Amino acid sequence: MSFWQFLQANWRELLTLFQQHLVLVSVSTLIAVLIGIPTGVLLTRKQSLRTPVLGLANILQTIPSLALFGFLIPLPFIGGIGARTAIVALVLYALLPIIRNTVTGILGVDQTVREAAVAMGMTSGQILWQVELPLAMSVILTGVRVATVIAVGVTTIAAAVGAGGLGVYIFRGLRQSGDHNLLLAGAVPAALMALAADFLLGRLEKNFSVASSGAKRRTWWPVLTAITAAIVLGVIGLALFRSSHPQTQTGNAHVAVGSKDFTESLLLGEIVAQMLEARGISVDRHFELGGNLPHEALIAGRIDLYPEYTGTAYTAILRHPPITDPREVYEQVKREYAEKFNVTLSPPLGFDNTFAILVRGAVARRLHLKTISDAVPYAHKWRAGFGQDFMSRPDGYPGFVKAYGLDFAEQPREMDLSLTYLALASDKVDLIAGNSTEGRIAALDLVQLEDDRHYFPPYEGVYMIRSDALARLPVLTEVLSAFQRQPISTDEMRRMNYEVDGKKRSPAEVAREWLKLKGL
Repeated sequence: MSFWQFLQANWRELLTLFQQHLVLVSVSTLIAVLIGIPTGVLLTRKQSLRTPVLGLANILQTIPSLALFGFLIPLPFIGGIGARTAIVALVLYALLPIIRNTVTGILGVDQTVREAAVAMGMTSGQILWQVELPLAMSVILTGVRVATVIAVGVTTIAAAVGAGGLGVYIFRGLRQSGDHNLLLAGAVPAALMALAADFLLGRLEKNFSVASSGAKRRTWWPVLTAITAAIVLGVIGLALFRSSHPQTQTGNAHVAVGSKDFTESLLLGEIVAQMLEARGISVDRHFELGGNLPHEALIAGRIDLYPEYTGTAYTAILRHPPITDPREVYEQVKREYAEKFNVTLSPPLGFDNTFAILVRGAVARRLHLKTISDAVPYAHKWRAGFGQDFMSRPDGYPGFVKAYGLDFAEQPREMDLSLTYLALASDKVDLIAGNSTEGRIAALDLVQLEDDRHYFPPYEGVYMIRSDALARLPVLTEVLSAFQRQPISTDEMRRMNYEVDGKKRSPAEVAREWLKLKGL
């Protein structure tokens, strides 16, 4: 469909995401202003604190946003997933420009003006409020302006911790082979929000300029209006802040379900969520969490369960070298998760989503490629592209090239996993490591090469569940045991993935359809 048709079909969801984005930016910027300006004033009075405080603010701004989110999740009170973590991270990023510009603005006031104020008998407080702050306000507002624009951009990343906002569409678009409608629907409103904030704060900043005539009479009403609007948004933000912690929910019939940030995990999260809701359980969804955030959130008690893979848990979480026996992997993961994390594994869901070494179908047919070993003689002329996860895992790239003796034409391109499929299909790379249940394999005419040396460990789909949640809600055991009677086959999982990625259907709709088909 065209972008206009997409907007017509999805405007309600887009409006909700825009509102979430606006609230996160406004609340975090307001909090940063309330902390940053007084801190900046203090630093003008306490010179000994200036270097360490500004140094700390500089360090905070250099931490990558996803890493900062990961640090915050396990922390009590200020951590977690959802709006709580996003607001805390955004405040930390916004502090530096506000503090620095407050210090610069106040210290930049002409010394003769201060001396004249003292000669008039003004107290230190009167000098601050009636002389320094009015004259420094233009510079301070420049800091607020920069902080707001930074917050608009970083808030898109906050979707990775379940905070919502326009980043949901951007991540979803990347996952669905660079869906331009989703990417535009997330990026364009975010850009317009940043431009609008920059323009409005720029006008306010201009009003406070020393060169602006009559400023004293006409500048304070926009400030009061902005503060009032920020307070209203702050009240909304507090509701988001409180709702982001599942343990604050009342009653026992409540479960927080998480998922990773790719289609299959979303589908599995939605399947178990709908099964629970059909049994009268209230479900709090924390989907599309990036990296290892679902595991961290589970251990920290922010979610109760999420879908995972035995091979991922065995190698990436428990740090064991890869082995190929599915039963041994499952039993060891089950035992160690119970001992180390107080987490229970569900029975296997029925499919194995191993790494799939993929090439273009035309190339596989022309060169008669069936196995990975068949591709080794051609690899020295090929370009490879791998997801960040595959490049860093112990069962990923280093061991893979060593096991097969692969030598590519250049260092493999490291990129988002969802984009590797598109890069391969469009002849930008010649070999990738995807997922065996990926629906786009058939849709893009890609061919999976057999792992003839049995390098990759088994990746059976399972759910990880906090043991205290199982004790609190016995219905969880009933729901998870249903997959032993009605397992999800690899073909079924691949078809469901394609329904979402290829046909652009919602994970909730596809999950509901499968559940009805299976009588669940």
